[in-house]
Amino acid sequence: MTEIAETSPDVADDAGNDSFLRDGIRIFCRNRMAMAGLIMVGCLVFVALFVSFISPHDPYRVALNEQFRPPSTTYWLGTDNFGRDLLTRILYGARISLVVGIVPSFISLMIGAVLGVVSGYYGGRVDFIIMRLADMMIAFPSLLLAMVVMYTLGANLFNIFIALSLVGWAGVARVVRAQTLAVKEKEFIEAARANGTKKVAIMVGHIFPNVVPTLIVLFSLSIPDAIMWESSLSFLGVGVQPPEASWGLLVAKGKEYLFSAPLVAIMPGVAILITVLAFNFVGDGLRDALDPYMKD
Repeated sequence: MTEIAETSPDVADDAGNDSFLRDGIRIFCRNRMAMAGLIMVGCLVFVALFVSFISPHDPYRVALNEQFRPPSTTYWLGTDNFGRDLLTRILYGARISLVVGIVPSFISLMIGAVLGVVSGYYGGRVDFIIMRLADMMIAFPSLLLAMVVMYTLGANLFNIFIALSLVGWAGVARVVRAQTLAVKEKEFIEAARANGTKKVAIMVGHIFPNVVPTLIVLFSLSIPDAIMWESSLSFLGVGVQPPEASWGLLVAKGKEYLFSAPLVAIMPGVAILITVLAFNFVGDGLRDALDPYMKD
């Protein structure tokens, strides 16, 4: 009997975690828009990984005698001003969009999570310094700040990671700080302090796991923002440079032929629209599934 009494709290915790996970999956699967978004994201990932096997065309091959070919069985969306297959260029652009969406979002998420937990747990001067720095970042227009970074460091893919990581962490830090302030007053945190647990161990082992569901939602919602920022930077000429196939760059180059060859500008924009909508649908579904206040 004593052994059962000692192990039952752990069993109850595991059962509670399993129940939370099952409920989250059930709520997410009942959300039709979230499932549709997940399918679209899955297709995008598949295309980005295997586009070199899917498309028979070279995205960088120049054939000036095939400029602005109309859609056909050979070129499903036609060709651009250099005779390159437009569909192939758009599919290769999915790779850049996914990488730019995921990598800077993850970096900014980790920076914001660490600073948010530290700010909320320590409070006082540490909290003041971190939050005032976050306020400065939020007050500065994100796109303008990213442009300044790109103009300073140079226009390439690695510097886009730096620029988008800098503009994205402040909002995450504020959200995580608010949750940390609520969690650190819970009884289990007081018990950990009473047992002499170090502050770093409390933040890593007790507080951080409680903000993980929120971080997952923030991550899924920050990916479309990063894709939009990269497209904007490339459209303005300070992002990905030719001959790479960035969606924003394709729109920028195609707008010159909007009336003579509208598909060259419209279809990359449609790709951006579908991708951003898909990630937003997934993010909304994750929010409904993981936020206990959103559940029935």
